[in-house]
This record gives sequence, structure tokens and C-alpha cells, in this order.
Amino acid sequence: MDAYLDLAPWYDALTRDIPYEQFADYYERKFRARNKRVKTLLDFACGTGTLTCILARRGYETIGVDASADMLMELSDKAAALTNAVPPLILCQDASALDLNDVVDAAVCSLDGVNYLPREDLTELLRRLHLFIRPDGLFIFDVNTPERLRSLDGQVFVDETEDVLCLWRAEFDETENALYYGMDLFLREGALWTRSGEEHIEYAYPEAELTSLLETAGFTNITIDRTGPQHESGRVFITAENTPH
Repeated sequence: MDAYLDLAPWYDALTRDIPYEQFADYYERKFRARNKRVKTLLDFACGTGTLTCILARRGYETIGVDASADMLMELSDKAAALTNAVPPLILCQDASALDLNDVVDAAVCSLDGVNYLPREDLTELLRRLHLFIRPDGLFIFDVNTPERLRSLDGQVFVDETEDVLCLWRAEFDETENALYYGMDLFLREGALWTRSGEEHIEYAYPEAELTSLLETAGFTNITIDRTGPQHESGRVFITAENTPH
């Protein structure tokens, strides 16, 4: 089962608790703290693009990249409704095929998008980000810690609205060092409900491994922050500075 197909139209309704404005605030604090002037901004694994559009409204020239065409259709609708902002450039690309026409001042990846990448794809993504982020530009991303992912093993969660119910079950595979969770969606269609399913996988990356991968790809001045948005749920943020190509 693929991820973010049937879920895409319902993603926003099922994730109303995500503090997107806080994520945007956090990134801007990091830009100021490192004395970086950011105009062009890549939002990698942007999903339905709520954050992408917030950043666009704040004056950034944004690029929204995601591997799911269905999620990007939701972003396209939001982008069309933007006023007093430069609409995002929208690209449907896998991590290992990231290809921009020019360099950007910074890149962000929110809501554990990095956890979705197996090691070979993450390695290639970082190599490409090193090429497409300007020298001394920033890459900021967050991950679920291995401890957080393991803590979800065996748990069952339910999210619902009046028209959709999402049931997901989590199982951590120690051999793969990854959390597998099967997701069942029940969608109301008149008096009946239809069922569909998706499978999501998040890979556990220790902080030392992420630091090593970043350094190998050409990033430096790497910091780890446990005080960002949703830190109480085990989310940590990593900021890295690019070096000359």
C-alpha cells in the first residue's frame, strides 16, 4: 500500500492540531540567530502545503516539493487562493531526484519528513541539498527520535471527523530499525462507509548518524534543539549550515 493517496484530501481535517505558525516562527528565529538573510526557501516534503503558504504570506519565495501528487493537489488549491504573496513553485519529486533550477537561501523539512526516507534516499537528498542550497545557507529539519518511534510500538490511534475515521496501528521492526504503521480510512458516502488502506514507514535515525550524514554531504555548524514546536512529543530540530560546493 502506498502512502498519502486516499489520505491526502483528509489530511488537513485530521491534523488540525499541528501548530504550523509556530513552525514558521521557529524557522525565522533560526534565520535571525544565525544572521542569515533568506528570500528563497525550499519546503521539502511539504505535503498539503499549509506551511509553504504561511511562509509565502510572510514574504518568502517558496518552492514546495513532495513525492505525493495527491498531497500537492491540495497545495495547488491553497496556492491559487493566496493573495498579496508570490505563489509557491510546486514540484513533484522524490528525495533522490530533487532537482531545482537555481540555488535557494535555505531549506526546511517539517513534521518528520526525514524519517520517511530510507538511508540511501536520505544520503542522496543531503548530497543534492548541498548543491541546491547556497554556500552558508541553512537546512533546518525535525525528526522523531528513535526513542519516540519505539514508544509507539503496539499502539493503536484513532482520528476522526464527521465524514472520515482514520485508524492506525504501529509496529516497530528492530531489524529494519523502522516503525511500520498500517492506516485504515473509513470514508462516509451517504448512508454508507467505504474503507481504504495505506502503509507508512518511518526510519529511526540517532542524532549521531544524522550529524555524520550531514557532515559527509558538506554541512557544518550542526546544532540539535529539543525546545522547538511539539518537542514534548519527542520531536527534535536540527540546523545545519552549507559549505561551498
